[in-house]
This record gives sequence, structure tokens and C-alpha cells, in this order.
Amino acid sequence: MDKLPGIRPRQSLGRRLDMAARRGFPGSTTALLLLLTAAPIGLPGQAEVQASIALASVFFWSLFRPASMPPAVVFAVGLLVDLLGYAPPGVSVLTLLLAHGLALRWRRVLVRQGFLLVWLAFVGVAVGAAAVQWALTSLLIFRLLPPGPGVFQAAIGAGLYPALATLLTRAHHTLAEPEQA
Repeated sequence: MDKLPGIRPRQSLGRRLDMAARRGFPGSTTALLLLLTAAPIGLPGQAEVQASIALASVFFWSLFRPASMPPAVVFAVGLLVDLLGYAPPGVSVLTLLLAHGLALRWRRVLVRQGFLLVWLAFVGVAVGAAAVQWALTSLLIFRLLPPGPGVFQAAIGAGLYPALATLLTRAHHTLAEPEQA
């Protein structure tokens, strides 16, 4: 129930579709990026790039547009990463949900900071996510894996975030003010 007095006209179908598209943009573009990076292009470390793109997108949108990246969407993105990648089912889901929770917890502080502090926070999340994925995968396959791929994934994530954040920031501002596009 609205607490403000007055009569409001019903929203048109076009306006409702526009709002739904804006709300669904972060999840759908993340899924599209994951599908594009799953294409067999022979890129070395393609699985790590895919996981890093998912982590960076979830972290960014959870920080700057949390209503558009609810836990159900994060779960779906994690499931897509698990299905497209080589990780045991559930590992990426749990990792992305943890990153989402951290982004929401730190949101009040980080959205007021500059890019460098946000990037450093993401680097910490990327290192933690790689460690969690390494530990869970080792636990699920009953043997200790070499830590090299996890370190590589954290480094790829840290290196990819500035470029991806630049594109996502432009998209975020376009979503907020479509007249400025």
C-alpha cells in the first residue's frame, strides 16, 4: 500500500516492460557473457576466465544494483557456471552466493568509495572465492588439488575486473538515466 496520498494512473504495458527489462538486465547480461565465454574458441584458461567474469559481474551488480541481482539470480548464474564449466555441481553456486553476501554487507561503505578501494575489495573476494572453490573441489573429489589453477583464477579475476567494471558502470548509468545513453 502506498503511504502517499493522491491518485496515480495505472502504469502502461510499455512502462512495466521497461522496468522488467531494467531489473533483468544484470542477470541476463551475466548469463550472456557466460555463454559467450563458453564458446569453444581455444582460449587458454577459458574456464578461469568464465568463473572470473561471473564473480566480477555478481560482485559489481550486487554492490551497485542489489535489487536486480537477488540471491535467486545469483544461484541461477552459479548453476550456469557449474553446468558450463568443469567444477563439481554447487561449488560455483556457493562461491557466488558468498561473494554476493559480502558485497551486500560491504555495500554501504564501498559505494561511497573510489574505484581503487572497490577493486581492492574485489581482489580480496576473488582470492577468497578461489580458495573456497579449491577447498570445496578438493573435498568433493577426495584428493588435494594443486593450488596453481586457483591462484591463476584469482589473478585473472583481479586483472579482468577493471575492464569489466568500466563496461558495467556505463551500463549501470545508462539503466539509471536512459536519456543520457
